[in-house]
Amino acid sequence: MPKVLTPRTIIGASIALLVVLFALGWLTRQDPDDKPYLKILGGGFMFNYRVADVFYGFTAEVVRPLPTGSIIVASFEDPAGGPAHVVRQRVGTETERYSLRSPSVRGVEADKPYTVAIQVLDRDAKDVLWQDDVVFRSQISDKVVPNEPLTVGPGYARNQVQ
Repeated sequence: MPKVLTPRTIIGASIALLVVLFALGWLTRQDPDDKPYLKILGGGFMFNYRVADVFYGFTAEVVRPLPTGSIIVASFEDPAGGPAHVVRQRVGTETERYSLRSPSVRGVEADKPYTVAIQVLDRDAKDVLWQDDVVFRSQISDKVVPNEPLTVGPGYARNQVQ
């Protein structure tokens, strides 16, 4: 009666299993070059009625390694109809999440789409490594925000200028 579990059959079966697993891994792998550099985690409009401020922005996570010194450029559409607000953030090694926001804006209308054009530039800002557009909508108009701040100072003292 032949022995079924010899060291030779165990090694042969292990090698065959490793070859099959390697082939499955190779066929189902994702090429890192096919991934975008950034993944937008979220964003939208922020209304701070106390200080009469409205802005919008987003948070992005680096999902594909970026060269150190690359620049994230976000062009925020101006709700008032002026030129886009351009914001730049240089990429470093200390974090993988970046939050970019527009300066204060006015003229925000409810349910109107506002586009943010996002680009990743090389460290010299000459070549575009990646780009995408994101659209944000506000659920409310900025008419709910007063023209003058309701409070002033770090203690939120009432604004006496009305």
